[in-house]
Amino acid sequence: MKALVERFLEHLRVERNASVHTLRSYAADLEQFRDFLASAGSHIDEEGGDVSVQKIDHLAIRAYLSYLYRDHKKSSLARKLAAIRSFFKYFVDEGLLPTNPAEIVATPKQEKPLPAFLPVDEIFSLLETPDTSTTWGARDRAILETLYSCGIRVGELVGLSDGDVDFSLGILRVYGKGQKERVVPIGEKALAALREYLPQRDRVLAKLSRPGARAPLFINPRGGRLTSRSVARVVQKYILRCGLLRKVSPHALRHSFATHLLDAGADLRGIQELLGHVSLSTTQRYTHVSVDKLMEVYDRTHPRAK
Repeated sequence: MKALVERFLEHLRVERNASVHTLRSYAADLEQFRDFLASAGSHIDEEGGDVSVQKIDHLAIRAYLSYLYRDHKKSSLARKLAAIRSFFKYFVDEGLLPTNPAEIVATPKQEKPLPAFLPVDEIFSLLETPDTSTTWGARDRAILETLYSCGIRVGELVGLSDGDVDFSLGILRVYGKGQKERVVPIGEKALAALREYLPQRDRVLAKLSRPGARAPLFINPRGGRLTSRSVARVVQKYILRCGLLRKVSPHALRHSFATHLLDAGADLRGIQELLGHVSLSTTQRYTHVSVDKLMEVYDRTHPRAK
């Protein structure tokens, strides 16, 4: 098996142009699988003294995953199984093996962590932290207000350009996953923050001789479009400034947007449309973070709650 693993890794490197990180991960996962089978002793080729791939069946792969189950996360188990599947698939395609024994082994069901979100008072504190007397403080306030007001993804935010905000109608046109366009409402507070920031942005672009009809909505000091990583740094900067001593991503503002709407009685289908979720099951994750609100409603309205 050792020689076949090396042949498979060479295929990934030369024909698939796999990264060094990917090659290292595949090599480690397959070597760990080989060591497990070798220690079991039931899959050894007596002539070569190595593990024989022809002797490996789906039961051996399941036994390996069971062995790992106690000390590994399900995401790690899924990655290791994917490496084994790819390994066997390559040699089935090459005609060395008749079937792929890993194909019928079920991928461990992944945990779905509950979305992180900020309470309303912490959101308000965060939004009021930037110093809007400066150009970049005004920009940062507009970024935070837009993320929370619209619930858009950070990738959608940095993709915004002039013309994507309709100030008269109070709507925002965004391009989500797969470049699917959708229109979302934007609140007056966010529009006010944008009105304060955009003239300052235009002055920066004019000094840099970079004006344009479709200029990025949110720019860096060089006049270029902000990246998602830059927005993450902006969010974390103000999280620390307002005294919230924990790591918060831009996505937490999206989660807060959805959770606060749900707590206030918004329809789950409506929230699905606003978030741009294809499946309602994705949006339903937010029902789990609103248990306290549900209990409050139950205690207040059910005749036999108390």
